[in-house]
Amino acid sequence: MAMFEEARKTAVERNQDKVADLEDQYKATIESKSAGIDADRADNEEEIGPPIPSDLNMRSSEPKQEEDSDDEIGPTPPKADQVEETEDEVEETLDQKIPMTNEVIMKHGTKTVSALALDVSGARLVTGGYDYDVKLWDFAGMDASLQSFRKCTPCESHAIHSIEYSATGENILVVGGNAQAKVLDRDGFEVMECKKGYQYIVDQASTQGHTAMLNCGCWNPKVKNEFMTCSNDGTVRLWNVDSIKHKHLVKTKTTQGKKTIPTTCSYSKDGKLIAAACQDGSIQMWDYKRYVNVAKTCRNAHMNGTDTSCLTFSYDGQAIATRGGDDTVKLWDLRKLKEPVAVANNLFNKFPMTDCCFSPDDKMVVTGTSLNRGETQGKLVFLERLSLQRVMESNVSDSHVVRCLWHPRLNQLVIGTGNGECKLYYDPEKSHRGAKLCVVKTARKKNDVQFVSHQKIITPYALKMFKEDREMSTKKQVEKARKDPVKSQAPMKPISGSIGVDGRVMAHGSTLSQYVAKQIATRKPDDRDKDPRAAILRHAEEAAKDPYWSGQAYHKTQPVTILQEEEKSDEEDDVPAWKKPKL
Repeated sequence: MAMFEEARKTAVERNQDKVADLEDQYKATIESKSAGIDADRADNEEEIGPPIPSDLNMRSSEPKQEEDSDDEIGPTPPKADQVEETEDEVEETLDQKIPMTNEVIMKHGTKTVSALALDVSGARLVTGGYDYDVKLWDFAGMDASLQSFRKCTPCESHAIHSIEYSATGENILVVGGNAQAKVLDRDGFEVMECKKGYQYIVDQASTQGHTAMLNCGCWNPKVKNEFMTCSNDGTVRLWNVDSIKHKHLVKTKTTQGKKTIPTTCSYSKDGKLIAAACQDGSIQMWDYKRYVNVAKTCRNAHMNGTDTSCLTFSYDGQAIATRGGDDTVKLWDLRKLKEPVAVANNLFNKFPMTDCCFSPDDKMVVTGTSLNRGETQGKLVFLERLSLQRVMESNVSDSHVVRCLWHPRLNQLVIGTGNGECKLYYDPEKSHRGAKLCVVKTARKKNDVQFVSHQKIITPYALKMFKEDREMSTKKQVEKARKDPVKSQAPMKPISGSIGVDGRVMAHGSTLSQYVAKQIATRKPDDRDKDPRAAILRHAEEAAKDPYWSGQAYHKTQPVTILQEEEKSDEEDDVPAWKKPKL
């Protein structure tokens, strides 16, 4: 330990000497620099570097009043108030934020496009219509011909009412006009089908599925495999992909406690609320996992008896917009749901699935209008969020505008129309990917099939092995192929007689008569063919000697066995039954 102490002391002494030397050097450099600065200030003529040009010296010697002279280069700097005005001019207005400079038309079919959805990344689009078809489109795989890569009919002969991608984009929820919703994977193959309930049970809570036509469906934004559907049976049901039975059931009721039909349903963006709009004009909301009592409600949101076609939450989660069957769009504040914040009227609606949606920045509400009597153009209407004043109206189709979607990542608009067209609108500068990927690709050219003319050479005197068959009509070709057992795939005929044919030996019992005779000969005796009375009487002698089963019971009361006497036939037995008197 003493050795270590001595080593530490010597190290400290040496370091102190070095630190003192460094401090002296640092002070000397500071003093020299300060002395040089003072010398430069005192003598400005001692300049370092090349001399300044003469014209610059003359300009610097001129007075500073040249601010107003004509020798200035470039524009004068703006003032503070001018800077504020230019900043206001640079800021875009609401109509300038709408990406509708370019249009792409994708043909779904000939009937109304009643459902459409984009996945979260915006890579794929799925459309459904009144023609029962569901088509899947891949922007990265398409070219300028704009052809879908898959087509299917998941609901058979039922129109498609709603389609939506899950939060992860793995599954697609398809809601049709039947009572069973289906879940497809990303490529359009079926994953599961919901169970149908028993329609003769009055209490819907006792059934395991919907019993009437579905109206709408949507995915939970927070739970991966959970989705919700609403139906004409007056219930909203929550499902899981892993089970065909519903998880929870919510009954929608009027103020009198009677059943009412939910026409649309939706989750809030945070997944904490479940909302449904009903046919009595009400909007009803429940807390997630608390489905007994209604958390929030507005009974007179829209006209009673009309179908509220859409209910959507804003991105900030503070408001909802509803598209009513009474030709209105209303904005509601979730904190005060009794009265609407704003109302937009005269928006004709003909379809029970007409959409409305918020813009990605939550500053506008977008909806479409149907064709009224005398109108020839379907319109896409953009409304300012706070007041629902019309920002812009655009004639986008010669038919109804049913569905509309504004994707936040792509910044592109997708429109579903009544003539079977799906239209995409984008701005080359403001939009990203999506339709921009497929528009720039040239359509693939079809390979022309090259036909080689075949000349028929007729050689009537050639040998049979070298002769070519003459051209025959289609009827003769079919008749000739029918006679060929290989081409017609005719079954082998049974062998008749006792001699084999084509290497096949006739087996015993191959004919019907031989088979029947063989079955009769080899048949085992059946106990049911025996006479039951004779089978019992064969034990009579043994029972008389040892009456164990029946004699012991009547040994004391009836030592002598008394049997029923045989009834004598009367003369009336010869009388027909219809002449006998009824007793």
